[in-house]
Amino acid sequence: MAASSSSSASASAMGGGGMRKAPSMEWRWVSTEEDDEREEDGDTVEAAAAAVGAVGRGGSFGSEEEEDEEDGGGGGEGEGESEDGEKQKLIRTVPSVDWFDVEGYEVSVAQHIEDSEEFDFGRTMFLALQTLAVVFGDIGISPLYTFDVMFSKYPILGEEDVLGALSLVLYTLISMPLVKYVLVVLWANDDGEGGIFALYSLICRNAKVSLIPNQVHSEKRMSSFRLKLPTPELERSIKVKEKLESSLLLKKLLLGLVLFGTAMFISNGVITPAMSVLSAVSGLKVGIPNASQGLVVMISVVLLVILYSVQRYATSKMGFALGPSLLIWFCCLGGIGIYNLSTYGPAAFKAFNPLYIIYYFGRNPFQAWLSLAGCLLCATGSEAIFANLSYFPVRYVQSMFALLVLPCLVLAYLGQGAFLIANQNSSEQIFFSSIPSGVFWPVFLIANLAALIASRTMTTAIFQCLKQSIALGCFPRLKIIHTSRKFMAKIYIPVVNWFLLFSCLGFILLFRSIYDVGNAYAIAELGVMIMATVYVTIIMLLIWETSIVKVLSFVITFLSLELVFFSSSLSSVGDGGWALIIFASGILMVMFIWNYGSKLKYDSEVKKKLSKDLMRKLGPNLGTIRAPGLGLVYSEIVKGVPAIFGHFLIALPAIHSIIVFVCIRNVPVPVVPQTERFLFQRVCTRGYHMFRCIARYGYKDKNQESQSTFERLLIEGLEKFIQREAVELSLQSGDDIDSDEEPPTPSRTIVAPNGSLYSLDVPLLADFVPSAEVIPEASCSTPQHDPVVDYTQNLELELAFIRQAKQSGAVYLIDNPIVKARKNSWFFKKLIINYFFAFLRNNCRRAMMSMSIPHTNVMQVRLTSYV
Repeated sequence: MAASSSSSASASAMGGGGMRKAPSMEWRWVSTEEDDEREEDGDTVEAAAAAVGAVGRGGSFGSEEEEDEEDGGGGGEGEGESEDGEKQKLIRTVPSVDWFDVEGYEVSVAQHIEDSEEFDFGRTMFLALQTLAVVFGDIGISPLYTFDVMFSKYPILGEEDVLGALSLVLYTLISMPLVKYVLVVLWANDDGEGGIFALYSLICRNAKVSLIPNQVHSEKRMSSFRLKLPTPELERSIKVKEKLESSLLLKKLLLGLVLFGTAMFISNGVITPAMSVLSAVSGLKVGIPNASQGLVVMISVVLLVILYSVQRYATSKMGFALGPSLLIWFCCLGGIGIYNLSTYGPAAFKAFNPLYIIYYFGRNPFQAWLSLAGCLLCATGSEAIFANLSYFPVRYVQSMFALLVLPCLVLAYLGQGAFLIANQNSSEQIFFSSIPSGVFWPVFLIANLAALIASRTMTTAIFQCLKQSIALGCFPRLKIIHTSRKFMAKIYIPVVNWFLLFSCLGFILLFRSIYDVGNAYAIAELGVMIMATVYVTIIMLLIWETSIVKVLSFVITFLSLELVFFSSSLSSVGDGGWALIIFASGILMVMFIWNYGSKLKYDSEVKKKLSKDLMRKLGPNLGTIRAPGLGLVYSEIVKGVPAIFGHFLIALPAIHSIIVFVCIRNVPVPVVPQTERFLFQRVCTRGYHMFRCIARYGYKDKNQESQSTFERLLIEGLEKFIQREAVELSLQSGDDIDSDEEPPTPSRTIVAPNGSLYSLDVPLLADFVPSAEVIPEASCSTPQHDPVVDYTQNLELELAFIRQAKQSGAVYLIDNPIVKARKNSWFFKKLIINYFFAFLRNNCRRAMMSMSIPHTNVMQVRLTSYV
């Protein structure tokens, strides 16, 4: 029975001749029998964490057994007797809290672009043009090749064939890009960031499903996270969350799906430039009938080399110039469509009748099924709309698509349909053949420019996707260059850029035709669409708390459509799809090997970490000499003392006077404010001068700061931590019966679905016993004890101690282990870890190395770690 008010929060019981008092609402007295029943029904701590809903469970710093013992919590229980002699226990109703949790509470509110801002015509036009250039470039180029690929599988035998194909294209265009992505999926963004990995990180933030625990309890209280108070409607989402967190199979399945979707998305980014540029340049054969396919391929190769060569500059310098170009292109699409409708008649409007789709399949079912892969090409770029969402508000993207992009695309397809009804023998280069002869060459040039913009759009989306996957530990670290000081989303990855160029050229030289490339294009696009449907469904259940009817309607409608389209695409594997499947499989293997090896390495480091008992036996001098200076021990674990520190104690004749265990952690949020960058915690008692520091970076943050900036920010954060600690300890030591004290603030409570009450108030270091140590300013040895506790003097001396260590300089103690599989491991594990994972580790960037630390300040140790 939980307390229901602040007055009952101090529940008391008689026992041992005295009155005992529970410290706050996070404790309560229960009988032993009630406690047994509680254990059978489920742990109270887990119930309280589940009631918080979106925050998630676990990962709290200070949850180790050693830290709990030092806090005096024991097992979180005390025993006593009530007035009638019944045995009772004092149990904890919320998780224990340490300094990292306290630090996590005190965060600022993140600033976001609100859709309700005052209307500014200039800013609106700027965002509109940027949206066209960045978001809609890929889908805007689809009229160049959709009907060409579609009618290569289904010959035109009459007007009904054209109307059926046109009807199929129109309703695919409305259902996939408009209904699914623009109206639904865009709202599943991760603080404005889109893409398949943004969906996965959003789920990881609301449920503990990541196989590598890169998320700690305090990270859930950053301003980028959202806390939702529990309501009865949360019951289903809590059950979904508990199922995801408790099932290792589901965790692996979620990870496997996101890796598969990312591999398909990267493959899509390779196919898009090949398809777009090749189809645009193919219009040359309409203007110059004698032009050969070899000339088309050669020009396409040259254009792609130029595109990828200037990609770094195009990301930041040419963004605004590309917007007007896309605006002209969409106007050309709409204008040519209106021209063809006025020239060849309005018969194409009959295609809005969906019965023509039935007639289309009735006339030739098998060939109509084969043509579905070509029909889906009208929706290519749908995933790019979501992946390139970036800093654009959702409302802008939706408005631009509904008011400009979709009407122009519909007019373009209607115009091509009208042209085909009047010219049923023209089944190749349909778009360029329907252009009026007087404006052919200007439109041809604009079409090629639009194709290059579409290629750039997908390349930029791949950069964003890979940056997210690197941040979540699913891809080897690569050099990332930020090309804009105003927009962090504008990045450039050199290795990936050149890899995409050579891969794209390989597809063009291998197939040399838009028909075979189109078959591979459909497979890649559908692979990403299916994964997006699965993840958005989970988000609907877990986060949005959507009604089950809407969830079933969404997943059944779109998943069934996508599976039908996917079956048609797989039928053409032999015509070009095989190359894409091989390419995607290679990308998937790289991501799987990196994630698998990283998880084994992390688990090995956690098992080998040093215990607190060993640190206490060594004493504040750590069994060696403490020399002036600041030692930054880099480790990838967020709890405990890393095993490499024990090796330093054995191998070095002296250790630095101040030790900070630094862990650079990529958290699943887009941006971590600089004021929330660092979390600090003491390791052992004050006399050890040892701290743990977590440096947190979001997947849209810039690379880690330079070495000097990193040290300055870290020391400033450490000083603020010590000052706050001293203030709060001095407040706790004061007398609580001061007559001038304000009345206590009522405790904040939340109500779980089962009716239980839980406290949201966390006491600051409730169980901490103040140290009476005085730190000599000129000494680095163990401080002497003073019987009088003077927090002000302790603060000044410790700050002076830190400044002295800062002046002596900082040394980075870095562990660079050699990871190998155990000798008794199975063959494939040895092959993956000893060769493939080792190759990736030796050729990727390390998080600490990105700060360009001088070699004189680095001490590396290479130990062999068997996993």
